[in-house]
Amino acid sequence: MKYEVTIGRAASGAGGMAAGSPARARVELVEAAGPTGLSAWVALPERRGPDPTPLIAVHGIKRGARAQAAGFAARASAAGRPVVAPLFDTARWPLYQQAVRRGRADLALATLLDDLGLAGLPGTGRIDLFGYSAGAQFAHRFAMMHPQRVRRLSLAAAGWYTFPDDAPFPYGLGARRTVAGRSDSVDWGALMAARLAEFLAIPKLVAVGGADTLSDETLRRGAEIDRHQGANRVARARTYAAALEDAAAARGIATPPPRLTILPGVTHDFTECLAGGLATLVLTPPDAVRARSSTNTATTLTNGPFAGPAETI
Repeated sequence: MKYEVTIGRAASGAGGMAAGSPARARVELVEAAGPTGLSAWVALPERRGPDPTPLIAVHGIKRGARAQAAGFAARASAAGRPVVAPLFDTARWPLYQQAVRRGRADLALATLLDDLGLAGLPGTGRIDLFGYSAGAQFAHRFAMMHPQRVRRLSLAAAGWYTFPDDAPFPYGLGARRTVAGRSDSVDWGALMAARLAEFLAIPKLVAVGGADTLSDETLRRGAEIDRHQGANRVARARTYAAALEDAAAARGIATPPPRLTILPGVTHDFTECLAGGLATLVLTPPDAVRARSSTNTATTLTNGPFAGPAETI
């Protein structure tokens, strides 16, 4: 085996965890064997809950995989769920956020999930997938390529998106424009378009900090992308969520619209997102979210420094 995973036995009781027991998880680096394998930081609960589906949390361009695993560990452990945060190193996956570029980061994650499943981690066939910033870019593109492997998709603070429209790939699913000195033998947009209906049916969360409006060096800018998606991450999250809803409606796909949530006062910072209630949003089952949203137009996410109603659309 490339990996060794030991997870506690299933807990008894309706909630899966013993009443009053503290949530505990150990966060460990699981290193891949061989030069092409994908390592990951893994947070395993002491006891397995009734829903053992792992949360796969994908880092941003700073490669903070350990922070991703640790950030979700306590809440996931309370539900008896593991967290897996893959580590895409810069040498093998310099553009991992585009999923299908050099190194095929999407296939690396699929292989990691298969190997972890063989090593004893339950639920790796169909996962809950989360990504932050560049990780959100990767996450939605992975889901577009492999929708059968994603049960729920949660995106936070993506810089830009691949839209479900005919804009040239990677901005949409149309044919990529010819670039001097570069040839793509695969029509990635067409492959994603062929799987679009299945992707649109996945329940989705699209979250962004309300103060995440600065244009820094990591945000792709230009007249065309700004016109198509918006000028900052907040505008782009709104535009993308609306585009997903419109695309599903146009195809007659009966699925709840994406849950667009603006975290009040939060900038482009993963720690601030957590303080703003991100872990609660990501790990709350979609049915519970819909039930709560049907009676509340706004949800107070936290009593911490970013307390206040989240704008949920």
